[in-house]
Amino acid sequence: MITSRENRWLKRFRAALSGERGDDGIVGVEGVRLVEAALGSTLPVEALLVSESGARHLPRVAPVLVSAVPILRTSDRLFASVADTQAPQGIAALVRPRQATIESLLPGTALLVVLVGVQDPGNVGTIVRAAEAFGATGAATCMAEGIGTADPFGPKAMRASAGSALRLPIIHGISPTVLLAQLRMIRVKIYAAVAAAAADGEISKNTSSDTSRTSLRPWDVDWKRPAAILIGNEGSGLPAEIVRAADASVYIPQSAGTVPVGIESLNAAMAASVLLYEAMRQRDAARQENS
Repeated sequence: MITSRENRWLKRFRAALSGERGDDGIVGVEGVRLVEAALGSTLPVEALLVSESGARHLPRVAPVLVSAVPILRTSDRLFASVADTQAPQGIAALVRPRQATIESLLPGTALLVVLVGVQDPGNVGTIVRAAEAFGATGAATCMAEGIGTADPFGPKAMRASAGSALRLPIIHGISPTVLLAQLRMIRVKIYAAVAAAAADGEISKNTSSDTSRTSLRPWDVDWKRPAAILIGNEGSGLPAEIVRAADASVYIPQSAGTVPVGIESLNAAMAASVLLYEAMRQRDAARQENS
């Protein structure tokens, strides 16, 4: 039973649940659903912290709780002092995410989602959740033009991913130049998601000045081949040089009722979900044809 606010374990949980990541890479997850996901993920779990009222959740996580994981107990008051949520459920865990590599993101017919300067943790978590749901093999996050992508293992992003960040291979903070070069080397097609194109099919001027190229609609892309989808910043989209570096750009047509006023483009997470779903639809259809 931990009774001191200065206890070293409480300090570790406090730092991890606030989003701080030390040299060991340990992250904190809070709430019964995320703790259950962490325990069932096969990732190393360093410790479980349970408050007096949170002990009611232990029977739920018992089936995935191995004996080697220490269970630390504390008061509701002390648990609240380390929690990141307004109404804590009284259960948290320290977990070590897998160290993903480019190779681990691209098994078989790869489908990779690349977040370039996506700043909102909720968007990052939702994209990771959609990536797992629609069969992506991995995700990567990049900085572009000084704008970084929110940590997919941060508290808000982790909650938005509903634990998907613990299961999907993710590389965080890789250089877009390095990533694109490696994808080209292994012949993964790179598609830059851009804002809805004008009626003549040209790339939106807000995304790229290269109007000699046309954008593809989601169903015009052959998603059955190894592919990577680039998703840009919520406000400015993908940098022009990254759009030009892609093999093609892809946009999601919108109802004519939204033009010329109204919705300019879809939310980053929504756009990623639509593209990932179309990729899954094509791949599922191909598997059914071949079975």
